[in-house]
Amino acid sequence: MSGTQEQLVFDDGKDPEALRTIGEVARALGIKQHVLRYWEEQFPRLQPIKRSGGRRYYRPQDVALIAEIDRLVHREGYTLRGACKAISERARSSASGEAATEADANDIGANASLLEDLVSLRGMLADALAAA
Repeated sequence: MSGTQEQLVFDDGKDPEALRTIGEVARALGIKQHVLRYWEEQFPRLQPIKRSGGRRYYRPQDVALIAEIDRLVHREGYTLRGACKAISERARSSASGEAATEADANDIGANASLLEDLVSLRGMLADALAAA
């Protein structure tokens, strides 16, 4: 199964945001558990929560990342190194896009403030002209 986590089928009755064990994720994606453990070593962003006894619990974002790795490696033919690079580049471009969006929001706020100042100035000028 490929794509985002919404496409994965977990028929265990848990909330979609619930933590998943390595066995649950492996079954849902058709990937062996030892492969998931190996991918944890190869992909720095893949860091499930580890509890006592070394039990792994995957968050929804971990499951989505695993699904993406699976798609890149098994369906699109990427090497693990290539998949890691593609995921890192996507994360970088996403982060720069978020920074640009934040900068745009700051610009809009600055423009709104400037507009308020100009409207106020126009009012003062209109009052001064009316008084003259």
